[in-house]
Amino acid sequence: MKRILTTLALCLAVAGAMNAQELANFSFGRGMKPIVSPEIQNDSVTFRLKADYATVVKLSGSWMPNPWGGTIDMYRGENNVWSVKIPLPSPEIYTYNFVVDGVAVNDPQNVLVQRDGTRYLPMLLVPGERTQNYGEATKHGTVSHPWYHSNILGMDRRLTVYTPYGYEANKNKKYPVLYLLHGAGGDEEAWTSMGRAAQILDNLIEKGLAEPMIVVMPNGNPGQAAARTLNIPEKAYDWRDPANRDAYVKSLCTEIVPFIEKNFRAIAKPASRAIAGLSMGGGHTISASILYPEMFDYICPLSAAGTATPEQIATLKKAGVKLYFLACGNTDFLFQGAEEMHAKLNEQGLDHIYFVSDGGHVWANWRLYLNTFAQKLFK
Repeated sequence: MKRILTTLALCLAVAGAMNAQELANFSFGRGMKPIVSPEIQNDSVTFRLKADYATVVKLSGSWMPNPWGGTIDMYRGENNVWSVKIPLPSPEIYTYNFVVDGVAVNDPQNVLVQRDGTRYLPMLLVPGERTQNYGEATKHGTVSHPWYHSNILGMDRRLTVYTPYGYEANKNKKYPVLYLLHGAGGDEEAWTSMGRAAQILDNLIEKGLAEPMIVVMPNGNPGQAAARTLNIPEKAYDWRDPANRDAYVKSLCTEIVPFIEKNFRAIAKPASRAIAGLSMGGGHTISASILYPEMFDYICPLSAAGTATPEQIATLKKAGVKLYFLACGNTDFLFQGAEEMHAKLNEQGLDHIYFVSDGGHVWANWRLYLNTFAQKLFK
């Protein structure tokens, strides 16, 4: 009995120590106020970092003129808390990090982060008209990650699927489907992490601005079963092999679409299917519309790395596309390609929307495009 009591006491002591250690992560010294970062105050925002032994601390942010290398100095204050106060950037979602003695460091006080490939970056969401649909709505849809088997790619693969608010409650209602594709370096989580797809759809649907829809976000990397965060070994994939040409697009249209229409309450008609994608995914969008011209009535290439011939566009026109939404930023390195695609669509008489925004090849534009074209689908 004595041995049991001793063991029990030891376990309680260890548990208490672990709890104390965890609590210590939130304790900054007796009488010291919690560190808040970032802190928005009217027309300014303050960033803070406690770094006891640092000699130089800087802030780097995507709103800066040089977001890939520009920095501004932070200043040491009481209790070795470094800070800097800057004018509040215009409404948008930005990413940032600190540079501590030359080493990039994330903000430990900010729970809002997004994953860009293999990088996790803290987010600064500046409220305003542009970002009003990027925050949480009152009524939420559901994001799930089902798996499907691809005979074409030779593996089980993971999807991200958004179902709208009310999907679980009404077992008889069927929904149209948007297939939303990511760009190079992304995966099946890119649109929910960086694109705020779930928040945008929740808000638009709640406000009555968009039709309730299912959104399917596949992994566009043919050698990956899923996002690298799952630590699943990747399969070698030779893009130059003619046998692999359009393999992912064929899997999307002949395997993913049937899987969704079998396992979700999806309306299996061209008028209830939309496809959209950014950059590489824009190229996949164009390729899917060319290979399967009667599958999607709504086609939305965004900053697309791809084009179509006049003959292919004529085939789309004959198929009766209801919406062709072409979008690109005016400083995007792919803007010239968008201009040429716009001219081809005009030459073939395919009615379309050409949406040109400020800025380049960035998520700020792709969130804007989704927020815009989602309101035009299935109507």
